[in-house]
Amino acid sequence: MARALYIHWPFCLKKCPYCDFNSHVRDGVDHAAWQRALVADMRHEVALAGGEPLTSIFFGGGTPSLMPPALVAHLLAEAERLWGFSDEIEITLEANPSSVEAAAFDDLAAAGINRVSLGLQALDDAALRFLGRLHDVREGLSALEIAQQHFARVSFDLIYARPGQTAAEWRAELTRALGFGTDHLSLYQLTIEPNTRFATDVRLGRFAPLDDDPAAELFEVTRAVTSEVGLPAYEVSNHARPGQESRHNLTYWRYRDYCGIGPGAHGRRGSVGTLRHKKPENWLAAVDEQGHGIREETVLSPLTRASEALLMGLRLSEGVSLPDIAGRFGLDANRLIDHHRCEMLERLGFVRRTGGRLVVTDKGMPVLDAVLGELVHPELVAA
Repeated sequence: MARALYIHWPFCLKKCPYCDFNSHVRDGVDHAAWQRALVADMRHEVALAGGEPLTSIFFGGGTPSLMPPALVAHLLAEAERLWGFSDEIEITLEANPSSVEAAAFDDLAAAGINRVSLGLQALDDAALRFLGRLHDVREGLSALEIAQQHFARVSFDLIYARPGQTAAEWRAELTRALGFGTDHLSLYQLTIEPNTRFATDVRLGRFAPLDDDPAAELFEVTRAVTSEVGLPAYEVSNHARPGQESRHNLTYWRYRDYCGIGPGAHGRRGSVGTLRHKKPENWLAAVDEQGHGIREETVLSPLTRASEALLMGLRLSEGVSLPDIAGRFGLDANRLIDHHRCEMLERLGFVRRTGGRLVVTDKGMPVLDAVLGELVHPELVAA
């Protein structure tokens, strides 16, 4: 039974340089048609994964803060009618920190949004231009101030380990960010993904990514500075005061079921993984034809689910309970991880075991992908 709902809205103000399908402009959207289709997609999911009240809803995608507040209110009312809401449900909306979007915060709060995640990304105008953002620092901080006036819970993200960035510069920027008084921050190292603009720029010599050692130093600065002010890391890139963690994202990291609706949305229903059609027009056509936008449903084996639960759960500072994962998927707890390699990593200080709980340490988190590659049992990797 899913207790979390993800609603994907694929539209931006302009074509986004970081994705290939949210190229529809806001003024060209038939909101009535989208409302009907999203509700149909939602009803399909509740018939298969209903039965428990929702604990979280997340509006993500292109620029969901450009959704008409009336549409947001309608979708929330429908979700509450279909599932019911738990006490203190978390309803998050992603927003770019532009004046256009900030102007709608009052109405979005009235529609039912109670948490906003702002994509500030940097507190330096040159860095924002490098990252391809449309806002500047002044506009971003203005949007943050407005968000804090209208929402009880506000988070924002920053990207660090930018080319040439020093530890002193990052410490100063992070200290400034912490002074704005939010209870949650997402702090991501800049990564160069294949087939992106950044990958092309690196190949053409337009900039050089930060080397591993300086990036690791910035990671250590991040952990130290946030812990000092009471926002410790609860996930490799996410920091919060105790009790202010993103409940919706914890659903993913703890590998619990969630429904995903809208173009390109993923979901999990027990042993079934769902994937919606990515292109908006294809998704709409699918909803018209079959009553939902699903492109693909995949039955996941117990080994696959256990592997995914490990890979997600070890991102968290709380780690994972190996007996719990084994019990959930009917597997032998001794065959979830490579115990010989785990002992080696434990001796090196990269992981810690207490009873049946396995945790990646602060030393291991900067090289998490390598640690996971060593830890997960070969049988699960092959699955």
